[in-house]
Amino acid sequence: QLQLVESGGGLVQPGGSLRLSCAASGFSWDNYAIGWFRQAPGKEREGVSCINPGGRSTKYADSVKGRFTISRDNAKNTVYLQMNSLKPEDTALYYCAAASTYGSACLAPMLYNYWGQGTHVTVSS
Repeated sequence: QLQLVESGGGLVQPGGSLRLSCAASGFSWDNYAIGWFRQAPGKEREGVSCINPGGRSTKYADSVKGRFTISRDNAKNTVYLQMNSLKPEDTALYYCAAASTYGSACLAPMLYNYWGQGTHVTVSS
């Protein structure tokens, strides 16, 4: 059974860092692009970052460029999102998702077939 499980969320002060992990099982992980998305209360889900199956191509939302870094370890079936210089506006439920295609629109949630349950990130003093 295909499964994505996020971890690493928590409470952090502004300016702090967190590393989220997305672990996959049940499918050919290295054939899928992976995206990170977030949804804050009362807001729509938005794409944060995405990475192609080989890990050599990435894309970021403007709001996180220079602060977040996505990477993947296909040997461990895991994708990471390193989040630095966190701001209160980064507070949200963060999801990872898998898509069988990758391209310039990889931050669009509609492209993704499989989703995890999410991990909460709260940035507050």
